[in-house]
Amino acid sequence: MLARLLRPKHVASAHCDLPCGVYDPAQARIEAESVKAIMEKYAANEDPVFRARAIKIKEERAELVKHHLWVLWTDYFKPPHLEQYPQLHQLFWDATKLAGAAGAKGTVDVAKSEELLGKIDEISKIFWETKAA
Repeated sequence: MLARLLRPKHVASAHCDLPCGVYDPAQARIEAESVKAIMEKYAANEDPVFRARAIKIKEERAELVKHHLWVLWTDYFKPPHLEQYPQLHQLFWDATKLAGAAGAKGTVDVAKSEELLGKIDEISKIFWETKAA
């Protein structure tokens, strides 16, 4: 009797853990733009103290890029998206590698940050296509 009284009267379901409006690849892009700008400032300055600070901040921003990408990958994108866009797994793999030690965190080469921004743009295009569906 008690179990019946406590049972919910309505069951709700959603395809993501919160309303979809909370997800946006722009967050990853903003941090990746910061990484690129820091790399450019690093290259334009010879002061070792400035360069050390720039590297520290760049690595923090690159870690945030990875965080925002993983939130999209693990919380927003679902198996039906992967069926529709089979390149998603490789795209996220490449982007997070470019944000991590193999890319933005491991180098001050601006070209790596531009590659990262390109991958984020590809993810963003797919994201907005799925949101429109």
